[in-house]
Amino acid sequence: MKYKGKDITECLALNRRNFIKLVVGGAVGTSLTPIGAKMIDDSAIWTQNWPWVPVPRTGEFSQEKSICTMCNGGCGIEVRKVDDRAVKIEGRTDYPVNPGGICPVGMGGLQLLYNESIRFPGPMKRTGPRDSGKFVEISWDEALKILAQRITEQRDKRETGSIAAVDGNPAGSTMALMIERLLTAIGSPNYLRIPSAEDTSRIANRLMLGKDMPVAYDLENSDFILSFGSGLLEGWGSPGRVLNAWGLWKDASAKRPAKIVQIESRASNTASKADQWLPAKPGTEGALALGLAHVIIKERLYNTEFANNAFGFLDWRSPEGATHTGFSTMVLKNYPPETVSKITGLHKQDIMELARNFSQADAPVALCGKGKGLLNGSLFESMSILALNALTGNIGRKGGVFVHDPIPLAALPDVIPDKTGKEGLEKGRIDQAGGKNTPFTHSLFNRFMDTIISGKNPTVDTLLVFSSNPAFTLPEGGTFRRAMSKVPFIVSFSPFRDETSNMADLILPDHHYLEKIDDVVLPSGIQYPLYGLTRPVIKPLYSTRNSGDVIIELAGQVGGAVKAAFPWQDYEKILRVRAQGLYNSGSGLTNYNEAMPPWDHTAARTSDYASFEEMWKNIKGKGLWFRSVSANGQIKGFGTPTKRFEFYSTQISNAIQDVNLAEMDIHVRTDEACMPHYEGSHSEEKQDHHLKMVPYEMINLASGWLPQPPYLNKTLFDHQLFKGESFAEINPKTAVQYGLRQGDQAIIQSGKGRVQIRINIFEGAMPGIVYLPMGFGHTGYDDFVRGQGVNPNLIIESIRDPLSGLPVWWNTAVKITKV
Repeated sequence: MKYKGKDITECLALNRRNFIKLVVGGAVGTSLTPIGAKMIDDSAIWTQNWPWVPVPRTGEFSQEKSICTMCNGGCGIEVRKVDDRAVKIEGRTDYPVNPGGICPVGMGGLQLLYNESIRFPGPMKRTGPRDSGKFVEISWDEALKILAQRITEQRDKRETGSIAAVDGNPAGSTMALMIERLLTAIGSPNYLRIPSAEDTSRIANRLMLGKDMPVAYDLENSDFILSFGSGLLEGWGSPGRVLNAWGLWKDASAKRPAKIVQIESRASNTASKADQWLPAKPGTEGALALGLAHVIIKERLYNTEFANNAFGFLDWRSPEGATHTGFSTMVLKNYPPETVSKITGLHKQDIMELARNFSQADAPVALCGKGKGLLNGSLFESMSILALNALTGNIGRKGGVFVHDPIPLAALPDVIPDKTGKEGLEKGRIDQAGGKNTPFTHSLFNRFMDTIISGKNPTVDTLLVFSSNPAFTLPEGGTFRRAMSKVPFIVSFSPFRDETSNMADLILPDHHYLEKIDDVVLPSGIQYPLYGLTRPVIKPLYSTRNSGDVIIELAGQVGGAVKAAFPWQDYEKILRVRAQGLYNSGSGLTNYNEAMPPWDHTAARTSDYASFEEMWKNIKGKGLWFRSVSANGQIKGFGTPTKRFEFYSTQISNAIQDVNLAEMDIHVRTDEACMPHYEGSHSEEKQDHHLKMVPYEMINLASGWLPQPPYLNKTLFDHQLFKGESFAEINPKTAVQYGLRQGDQAIIQSGKGRVQIRINIFEGAMPGIVYLPMGFGHTGYDDFVRGQGVNPNLIIESIRDPLSGLPVWWNTAVKITKV
């Protein structure tokens, strides 16, 4: 593949070529783990000096099967054990999500399990200043009593809304439902979720398809993959699954090898291995999608049956007689290739050729969700890419886009709040999510923090933090810390000594994922319904408890209506109750036959169990229940008000009737506001800065709420991390402009802060952009994790996304100065 007249491997040189060979080499044919044997041997020698990694004693070998939950990918894993000690994690070949594959971070789960210096040994109470990490161990009885009394005091004062929870568990999981249920029973509406790309995906699907569910892609059956910044080789979606799909795409024996096109400003691993790389300016992906739509519509390359049956594709007239502009008219007027070329920086001819190739493929699919798919993108960008898929008619079709109905789990009985609870629930949310300016958003953590900071009196008395580390993962990291300084009491349920836990007053540590039972509901991006169940492969090493069990015990101590909302003996009983819905749905499989993968559209709808008890036993033993794509079926009807796919959202139209569009940060006319459109790059207005900073992610660097397994630092090159300093990537032209050389130290400063880094000059970086890797810069944990590089979130300036109100942080204006 060529970039600016050069083979891209020449541009990337050793720094990208060797590692990506390890990643992709295994995917193409053998499902090899993405870490080479020599690298593992080197790491094993290196880690022998770590006191917390003892050499296993001689003993009986055994294997336990479970699911990795270090991300939302839900890959099946097999844990090798010597007697009762786990010694290795591998990918499962008898699990449909990731047939034999596993990402580097997933391999490192044991290092987080056995490293006692990063884990809490049991319940803890803060003894030093906040953020000092100084705690004293207490009993579970004392810890639960402290929190129960706190909750009871707020209920007695009729201030239940001052209790809030922030949750990082996957939406739809039983654990997420438990946390929200606890808040509801207490009488607080302030259940918040860590913002993610799934938020915008769900809203886009709700507005255009009528389904409040995340999007899924039939990757294994696609023949043209158009990725708008999705890091397919950086850990996007379910990493093991995507590596397997990449192998299918590049299988030389395939009848029609797939074509992969990567839209991304930086030459990532995905871009370097794609068939075509188009470096669009960051933040302009939505405009490009609409430019492609222009060519497809103008040249009549779209699926006329689907488009003409959709609502708002053509101009239309309301029952009142008003004429409205349709999607096709708006796109043909506003997004010709010449205009889009100026916005994106791509050549007009490249845009036109891409549109033709994409629309004429048999099973094309356009992917949305930058990097690993964790960070929010623009809602209108998501809608634009979904509209592009709709033009091909590839919604619910083989190789295209799927949006599921919810997994048929049984619903828990409704919470019946007491008088105090009812009064609290009737009060407004602190973040005002779902209000007139953000009518489709369920949670706005950024606005939640701003409200706390601006309040004269404590808005939140007690904050519960589950499976998240917002002090590290959220942009404008100082904002979270300022907000927490105004919260009198913080409780962390994290098993780890992370940045947020160090700010807490009380620690109620969860088990490590290898020590507990929990569910995985519809792993990220999977096109068929799948329910997974983790299992404890070892006994808990410390005095930790499953957070589900802790919630039940806590509710019991609070008593009254809160206790009544949790009548179950333990968390496993709740999982069992919900699984009854799977059996009642009538079909499903609990055994995976690799000869009949669930993405094979010829599979029949059937069951491999005769009773609920047999099904539950199988799920507990093998960790899964699923249906094939054909059993799931295509989209039979849309849930929109018009019961059709909507290029023109009637829900948006209704929501903006009495609202000033500028208050929603929408700057187009009314009809256009109801359709996918481009609002402009979020930092174009910054004229006093000359550069933009864009974060990027790597498959061998943990960038979520969990810490980096230390052995993975061995896989980083010296121009990524060297003696505790991380590197910013810049183009040679940018380096000349600012007088920078390879390895120079420099300060990167934004309106939110400054960080010091070293410079890596990289041909694959777009001129005028500074790229910082995400995952470095921890201040928590231990010496193997703490103090390694800088955290881009400290200087990222988030922008409120139009209509959704969610934070978007892929473009930040910065200055760079040589030290």
